[in-house]
Amino acid sequence: MANKNGLEQVFERGLFASRWLMAPMYLGLSVALAMLTVIFIRELVYYLPQVMTLEAEQVILVALTLIDLTLAANLLLIVLFSGYENFVSKLDIPEGSERPDWMGTVDFSALKMKLIASIVAISAIDLLKRFFAIAGMAEDPQRVERELYWVVIIHLTFVCSGVLMALMDWLSSRTKH
Repeated sequence: MANKNGLEQVFERGLFASRWLMAPMYLGLSVALAMLTVIFIRELVYYLPQVMTLEAEQVILVALTLIDLTLAANLLLIVLFSGYENFVSKLDIPEGSERPDWMGTVDFSALKMKLIASIVAISAIDLLKRFFAIAGMAEDPQRVERELYWVVIIHLTFVCSGVLMALMDWLSSRTKH
């Protein structure tokens, strides 16, 4: 291997250091996680006093909304931790602490699969919420039908994308062996 000249070494060090430009983005994701937490608490505080007057379907809608927010927060956390560790720097958290087992083991391929799985789950919950909400809708039935049609199409698109991504990863792993 030939020795690299000084200019090339400086350039490569600069390129490698540029990964730190991602750090503010991960900080921004932390802020988005805090925002989701505030919205979660706001929803909980809003509906808690109404618990004795809510119908079962309304409680299910509230629960689905809270699950939806939780899944979105989980997704943010996975992208935050694994993205930072994969692309910026390893987190210096001792193994014996409350460090989740998956930290440091989620590569880009696994991150993609977790991302699409979370998107499909969030989409499914949104679809379920809309189906539960149909009973209370006094809107134009054609508009509701059209909206549900598109929500189902979008959800199926996410599902198909997830299956195709999983198939591509599977095929890719088979060709490596």
